[in-house]
Amino acid sequence: MTETICLLDMTTPARAEKLRALLPPGFVLTHGTARGDEHMKEIIAEADYAISGQVAVSGDVLRAGKKLKLLHKWGVGYDNIDIATAKELGIKVARTTGSNALPVAEFALGLMISALRYIGYGHAELKKGHWSTGSLPGETFMLSGKTVGIIGFGAIGQNVAKLLRGFGCTILYSKRQPLTAEEEAALGVRHASLDAILAQADVVSLHCPLTPETTNLIGREAFAKMKKTAVLINVARGGVIDESALVTALRDREIAGAAMDVYAIEPLPADSELLTLDNLVVTPHLAAMAADNFAPTVSRMFANIAHVSRGEPVPAKDLVV
Repeated sequence: MTETICLLDMTTPARAEKLRALLPPGFVLTHGTARGDEHMKEIIAEADYAISGQVAVSGDVLRAGKKLKLLHKWGVGYDNIDIATAKELGIKVARTTGSNALPVAEFALGLMISALRYIGYGHAELKKGHWSTGSLPGETFMLSGKTVGIIGFGAIGQNVAKLLRGFGCTILYSKRQPLTAEEEAALGVRHASLDAILAQADVVSLHCPLTPETTNLIGREAFAKMKKTAVLINVARGGVIDESALVTALRDREIAGAAMDVYAIEPLPADSELLTLDNLVVTPHLAAMAADNFAPTVSRMFANIAHVSRGEPVPAKDLVV
């Protein structure tokens, strides 16, 4: 018997064929061709399993999946999935824990350097025909030797710390349950409070999940505590930052700059004030995308789906509910 896996996100025919090449025997793949809940409700209706990447999955969408046994997140964060409704309907939810840790960590490092050196600004200006060497929006700084504060210290945050060691940075981290002294020594990091990180760090990098406790964690009061020469990096979730407060802080030069890959509303609206700032680097949720990480992650998702198909449990590290 053939079972259907539905990718709820839109994708290209070429990428869909890459996914199909990795399918286990006995499965077929369908995928989104338009945005919005109504389209997702249509395509999930005949699916035995669904995969969500960047799209939010509401309770209404889940209820339309009458045959759905498992919703698999392509990635780690599941704050945009209605977990309560999934539990109510008996639909398992899984994710690929740690699968994107290194790609996202590398991307965060790239954003740090871009924000500190005005790479994004210089690129945009040169493509307009402007040689802006002498007219940058602010001073540029090296990453080497700086103090970096990592807020959220799971797999991604720890990979960021490992990459930063080559830059000779002082690395502070914030985590609900601090590491042991031995673990801190191995990574070359030191636990600090959020306030201490905001006050001391030249780079503040966000790697925490979006929860009620972290929603708008970085807002007006946080920006007031940061150095005027500091930059803020967000590859976590858009809702962790109060974007209105960020716009004000960047316009008033309360902090030097920022770089973001995630936003409270995605896709980012074309009229967003964030797009008007010359000291902000913006990218369209690209951090987890790396061609050389595609097959291992997809194969792991398909293996978890095959577990459910055979009546076996999803490995505990990947199971959400």
